[in-house]
Amino acid sequence: MDDITPSGRSVDIELGGQEVITIDLDNLDPNPDDVLDLLKDGQCKIWVWTKLAGEYWRRGYLAAAERIALSAVDSFQANGTMSALPPIYSLLANIQIAHARKAPKLVLPSARQDIMTGEKSKEEYYRDAAQFLNTGERVGAESGDGVGGTLSFLTRGIQQLATRSMDDALRSFDGVLIEKPTNLVALLGKARILYARRNFRDALKIFQDILRYNPRCVPDPRIGIGLCLWALDHKAKAKAAWQRSLEVNPSEWPAQLLLGLDAINSSKNNNTTESERAQSFLQGTKFIEKAFNANQKSAAAANALCELFLRKGNYKRALKLAERTVQFADTLTVLTEGYLRAGRVSHAEGSLAYATRYYSAAIEGQPKHVLGAIGLAQMQMQNDEIAAAIHTLDTLLQPPNSQRSIEATVMLASLRAHPRPGVSSSDVAQERARARDLFDRVSKSLEIDDVRANGQSLNKTSRSIADDMDMHFEIARLWQGENIERMGKALKEALRVSEMTNQIDPRLLNNLGALHHLEGNLADARLLYERALTNAAALASETGESMSTSILYNLARVYEDQGDETLAKSAYSKLITRHPEYVDAKIREAQMLANLNRHNEAHELLKQCLVSQNGNLNLRAFYTYFLIQTNLPKPAKDFVFATLKDHDKHDVYSLCAAGWIMYHQSRESRDTSSKGLDERKRGFQRSAEFYEKALHLDPFCAFAAQGLAITTAEDALGTLSGGIPSADEAQKRLKYAREALDVFAKVRESINDGSVYFNMGHCYYARDEFDRAIESYETASTRFYNGQNVSVLLCLCRSWYSKATKDQSYIAMNTALRYAQLALHIQPNDKAIVYNIAMIQQKSAEMLFAAPAAKRTLRDLQQVIDQAVHAQKLFASLASDTSPIIPYNRDIADQRRKYGDNMLKKGDEHLASQRQFEAESQARLDAARRKRQDEKERQDALERARMEELKREAEKLAEERRVAREQAMEWTREVRMESDEERERKSKKTRKPKQDASGDEAEPKKKRRGKLKKASEQDDGEDAAQFSDEDDVERPTKKRPVKKRVVRDEDDEELTAPQRKKQFKSKEMLSDTDDEMG
Repeated sequence: MDDITPSGRSVDIELGGQEVITIDLDNLDPNPDDVLDLLKDGQCKIWVWTKLAGEYWRRGYLAAAERIALSAVDSFQANGTMSALPPIYSLLANIQIAHARKAPKLVLPSARQDIMTGEKSKEEYYRDAAQFLNTGERVGAESGDGVGGTLSFLTRGIQQLATRSMDDALRSFDGVLIEKPTNLVALLGKARILYARRNFRDALKIFQDILRYNPRCVPDPRIGIGLCLWALDHKAKAKAAWQRSLEVNPSEWPAQLLLGLDAINSSKNNNTTESERAQSFLQGTKFIEKAFNANQKSAAAANALCELFLRKGNYKRALKLAERTVQFADTLTVLTEGYLRAGRVSHAEGSLAYATRYYSAAIEGQPKHVLGAIGLAQMQMQNDEIAAAIHTLDTLLQPPNSQRSIEATVMLASLRAHPRPGVSSSDVAQERARARDLFDRVSKSLEIDDVRANGQSLNKTSRSIADDMDMHFEIARLWQGENIERMGKALKEALRVSEMTNQIDPRLLNNLGALHHLEGNLADARLLYERALTNAAALASETGESMSTSILYNLARVYEDQGDETLAKSAYSKLITRHPEYVDAKIREAQMLANLNRHNEAHELLKQCLVSQNGNLNLRAFYTYFLIQTNLPKPAKDFVFATLKDHDKHDVYSLCAAGWIMYHQSRESRDTSSKGLDERKRGFQRSAEFYEKALHLDPFCAFAAQGLAITTAEDALGTLSGGIPSADEAQKRLKYAREALDVFAKVRESINDGSVYFNMGHCYYARDEFDRAIESYETASTRFYNGQNVSVLLCLCRSWYSKATKDQSYIAMNTALRYAQLALHIQPNDKAIVYNIAMIQQKSAEMLFAAPAAKRTLRDLQQVIDQAVHAQKLFASLASDTSPIIPYNRDIADQRRKYGDNMLKKGDEHLASQRQFEAESQARLDAARRKRQDEKERQDALERARMEELKREAEKLAEERRVAREQAMEWTREVRMESDEERERKSKKTRKPKQDASGDEAEPKKKRRGKLKKASEQDDGEDAAQFSDEDDVERPTKKRPVKKRVVRDEDDEELTAPQRKKQFKSKEMLSDTDDEMG
């Protein structure tokens, strides 16, 4: 029918007779109507149809190619030659796949810029391609030509690869490669599958094979080579591969896109200069724009370009590119990026509903996407859905597959730290604890990043978070009231950040100064306050003045604590001058006056404050304290009750003060009448009620807990209030003391005050645990009162006295006396202390008088007698004191004096017996000492004698060894002389046979050996006869090889010579020689 032979770039089609139409493939008409008419009229073979359709496709006329292929199907079906159509169906399938490459993956119904509601999706094209393939296989099977073939396998593999059916596609490509291992299409498909499966090395090898088979292959395998090298961390080689691809194919977009992305990434490298980074960014931008212009349906190019427009603020163009990315994305990663950028654009535009929708879509596909979760959490925060935002971030950071994101962690910590309505106090505390843990995690991550940086600057994200001053402020607020050290650390970090910007907030310096002030670092606190005051003075008038007031007050407090009263008073005066109603400054001035015992002036100043601010609870609390300290319990009681009645009945400080006043008043009551006892008991009950109410209002009020513990320890509602003691009173007191100790132990964790240890000492004393009581009193005295608190010193005296009485320890009694004397030094007019000193001195004498002579010394006895004499004077003075009020009983003091007189009468007797005992003991000690000395001298004499004997023996042995050495040296010289003579004789004998020899020398040698043997046998007998009487001669212990050598060199004449026998001194040497010779 047709005899068509392609010639060059043309196709000849024969019509009917002899007419031939030539179609120039390089000048095809975009309208294929004429070509279709020719093909139909010429009844062309199938390869002509596919050839022309392929040429139209190659020139970009995909629709024309599809028309030609469909017309071929119609033409061949009409002619009844269906068996030739499988190649056409494969071509149609490939055309559908080509359409799919430019079709959207999905169509956004809510798109605002890139609207594609009328477009056909990729899935539809893929379905059509699969349908064409199936039809082609069915036609091939019906015609008996089979369903396989390279073209069919390749097309099927391409379709399966496009639909992500990797296993099926790999089988299809492998089927082709079995028959033709160099098929480029199959190799490209297999390499792409291996790359998708992260088998980069094998994929790289295949891409390199393709390049070797066809360096001009399209698509360019250099793109795949670069991607594999990049994945294998050979980035420079990857970049070189893409640059070469761009040189070979300047119009192809993949290399431009990849080079653009690489340049953009290079612009983020902090190790390069600013100009280099700017140049890289500009170059990357140009590459990406060219790539997108070359293929505007590329989701990867649209995604990269969207980021650039988003940074420029061109939100309209950025949104269109983001929607283009979403609709054309082939992979989940690119799809998520598209949703994320669409959400960012909508967020920047203020379209929160669209932003929420896009962010939600981003994390729907990738639930652990960090930016998507952060964006959605931000939208939820904008909508006041704090709980939902916490859940979103918590899901991101929690297992499984938890993400390490410092930004998300900081956000979550900040949200948890922020109180929310409807959340209980316990839940708030738990949320704050979680927030602290999250911030700790952030701090550790920043420390790890700092270590990894190895001296270089942190990355941009870590650096921005580390320099976030608000974060450090929030951390400080979380630790406020929990851990002063951690709070101070956070504030120091905030100060470091603010110093970098040279904009230091005076409030930050003030807070840091307050922390140092609370920790007792007064010098550092003073410097910070002064610096804050200087910075506040540079601010605007109103703002600076309000800050300066608080800072100056804190500075005055630190002056006061440092003991610089002049500067403190000056600062308070300045504050009062500026703000006459500044009550806090007036309160401190009043306290300074009270410290100087100018109580009246202080009282007047506080009254002025009360006139101006009568309802100030802090002022009323200090005034209550002032009245108690100045020993005005009645006004203090009236004032406290007035505060509770007229101002705030729930004021915790006033409740605790009322409890203390009522307890103290009841405890000091001396009315023993029934009415007085009732009043006393009711006072204790009211005290306990006040403390209990304070604890109900503030369960963490340590002072109220301590008040109740004191009430429990002293059994204030029992025997102390006038109750009848029971039989097991002692056991009850021990139990109450134990319960009170448990409370004090908890209070100690909250209150850093000496009163807690003071009360614990009381409890231990009540339980007769004197050592622990002493430890508690010592802690209170040394740590809090500098050894100047008389009450604590007297309690120490009492504890040591009780311990001395219990253990009968004179040392402990002396310690008790020392503490009493210290207390008297501080309060020299306290007669109760004088009485205690006299009692201790008298008790010391009584203790030593009762002690056995072996447990006391004459010196101690004389000392206590002198102290007892002094105690007699003190008791006499106390008994004769005529003061109306005295803290002791005169009669008891006089009785102690009389008892002392009777006790001292036995003093001389005790001294005499002690002297006699010590003299006898000394005599016994001297006798024992002399006996030990005599025994020592005797042993020394024996030792000297033994050493002298050993010395003589050593000298004798040394002399014997010297003689033996000289004898051995003599033997050695004789042997050497003998050896020299033997050598000389031997040399003479060896020269003699040379003169007489007249034939073979073998015979004389044999005779010599026989003579030697015979001579040796004779030698044995001669030696035995000659040296039989020399066994007692001293023999050397070491064999001498020189003698052996001499014997071995001897001949028969030398062995029988009599003068040789006389030279040997020892049979041992000859025996050894005989053994060797035999």
